[in-house]
Amino acid sequence: MDMGLGDRVIVVTGGAAGIGRAIAGLAAAEGVGALVLVDRDAAGCALAAEAVGGLALCEDMADPEAPARVAAAVRARFGRIDGLVNAAGLTTRGSFVTGTADVWDRLFDVNARGAFLMMQAAILDMQARGAAGAIVNILSMNAHCGIPELAIYAATKGALATLTKNAAHAHMADRIRVNGINLGWVATESERHMQAEVLGKGPGWEAEAAAGLPLKRLVTAEEAARLAVFLLGEASVPMSGALVDFEQKVAGAI
Repeated sequence: MDMGLGDRVIVVTGGAAGIGRAIAGLAAAEGVGALVLVDRDAAGCALAAEAVGGLALCEDMADPEAPARVAAAVRARFGRIDGLVNAAGLTTRGSFVTGTADVWDRLFDVNARGAFLMMQAAILDMQARGAAGAIVNILSMNAHCGIPELAIYAATKGALATLTKNAAHAHMADRIRVNGINLGWVATESERHMQAEVLGKGPGWEAEAAAGLPLKRLVTAEEAARLAVFLLGEASVPMSGALVDFEQKVAGAI
């Protein structure tokens, strides 16, 4: 299926690794017009961008000025923004017992405010040109409720889920489509590091977790990328305001 990305300029935040890098790789394989990868990891972003023939921008979404700089750089290089993927995000643990104001601020700065400001920059560019566009926000199944130690993280994704629907409603007439993906447990580099090292579960955690899942494995970044690229392209028109659960369970089922 032709995703209709041939002449699009697509910006992917969190593009150095994991979901963002997988999305950029698949978009490149689908013949996207131009790719811009954004990440705070300058070296990783440069390598990922080189692999897909894209432009690397080192920016931290915790900086409220970063989205404006990204948008200005993309317009200066390519003249426009046709699509955006907000894949940058932090998963720092914080429950009602362990959470702190600093963790709250850091998570909301990146996961909610940073994504909002990137959406704003993309929408303003699309509006100014009277052009259609597509935005995909990488959300989480935790937005439905969240496990206890991810209370603050879940709140950020719940906020972004609402912003996704709000933007889709507000800009439907502008032909700007905004959708989100509620990702479940995905086997990424950062998740492996978090589980094995930060949480101390050791190298066998993935096999143990997979044993209790229907597919006997975690969701892959490549599977998530397929849905994201579909939502970016013409193949998914007129879909907008959708929050797609992408996990091996049905939310709300007992």
